[in-house]
Amino acid sequence: MKTTYYIDCFLLLVSSFLFSSNPSYGQSKQASVVNATDELFIENILKQYPKQFQNILSNQKKYEVQIIYTQINRDKNNVSSFKQYTYHLDPKNYFYPASLVKLPCAALSLEKLNSLKIPSLDKNTCMQTDSAYACQRKVTKDSTAFNKIPSVANYLKRMLLVSDNDAYSRIYEFLSQQYINNALAKKGYPEIRIVHRFDADCNAIQNKCTNHISFFDPLGKCIYNQPMLMNTTDYKSPIGTIKKGIGYVNEKGKLVHEPKDYTYMNYLSLQNITDILQSIMFPLSVEKEKRFDLTKEDYNFLYRYLSMYPRESDFPKYNVKDFEDSYKKYFMYGSYHKKIETDSVRIFNIVGQSYGNLIDCAYIVNLDRKIEFMLSAVIYVNEDGIINDGKYEYKTIGFPFLNDLGNVFYNYELKRKKIYLPELSNFKLRY
Repeated sequence: MKTTYYIDCFLLLVSSFLFSSNPSYGQSKQASVVNATDELFIENILKQYPKQFQNILSNQKKYEVQIIYTQINRDKNNVSSFKQYTYHLDPKNYFYPASLVKLPCAALSLEKLNSLKIPSLDKNTCMQTDSAYACQRKVTKDSTAFNKIPSVANYLKRMLLVSDNDAYSRIYEFLSQQYINNALAKKGYPEIRIVHRFDADCNAIQNKCTNHISFFDPLGKCIYNQPMLMNTTDYKSPIGTIKKGIGYVNEKGKLVHEPKDYTYMNYLSLQNITDILQSIMFPLSVEKEKRFDLTKEDYNFLYRYLSMYPRESDFPKYNVKDFEDSYKKYFMYGSYHKKIETDSVRIFNIVGQSYGNLIDCAYIVNLDRKIEFMLSAVIYVNEDGIINDGKYEYKTIGFPFLNDLGNVFYNYELKRKKIYLPELSNFKLRY
């Protein structure tokens, strides 16, 4: 391996397997349109590292790789502009988004609380979830919270820190199926479909129905009641019928010898999640209608838990043996199994891992070296073609690919000349 591949001293250690303004509240320009010439940009960079990427490049149809690299430039006033480069980006090439849906739901839950305009109702208020219908769960305590009280805040922490499925399901129920999809459609994402929980084998009808939820003040007084809601709208994939694989294991553990049908499951394209992350990290860079109605405190809360390592959290508390620093940081650290010793590099991201799909969508910064860029990618690793059998090449192909991809573009950004360096103090968070 050439030593020129290792620029940063810290990354030399991290990459031994292969290899950190006020942007959020300052003026920003929208991403420019990518032209045909730009389509070759990513591919040409990856071709410089055949040992890492030749197999992927030669088997695009098999691995279904899609990539978006977003270059960020600043002017003398620290105003940011964006230019996207893509590789095989295709919204009709379906991948199961898995936990990517947690990011828009996290932002929507904070937005919904703000919209209710109820005194003393916020993300830390006690939230009680009842059950009165098939597939519903009653939740009155949260053992991971410092006061054992369930709240939107603690559910979001669990979702963003370790991609907790139980926490996501409670947020899904608070929002309700119809609210989620209508709200995202109004923000310019009519094609997104978020239609099911993650912590139970609920069918399509059961996922339409969400629990009765109540919020209580510290004295035990109910300050908001949300009745059980039933969505009457049928949500189908915007790209038509979707069937993948040569077989799948059903909920009873039986192998079914036919493709798995994703037509009525969640849908979120790589462009969708990239745009949503940009709207959260740089809200003024997108049209007003695409922004989430959040406070500065809301944004800082999201930034904190999007970038924090599990070991840095006191509540919830996580064992480092079960949740390594790289647990949810696939880019740059996906194949790394030691403590990340520097705070200068921070990754604000959301990931997905399910049914052979491995996805990361990130805003990556080096606070000391004044580096910033966005990167999103998906790869499909399922050699036997059987879905839900638990046999996927995440460790041998998926994680190394995303690890290498993150390091390649970090290395590229280290060398890229900029007229003005970014001022990134807004992202120097306390953990």
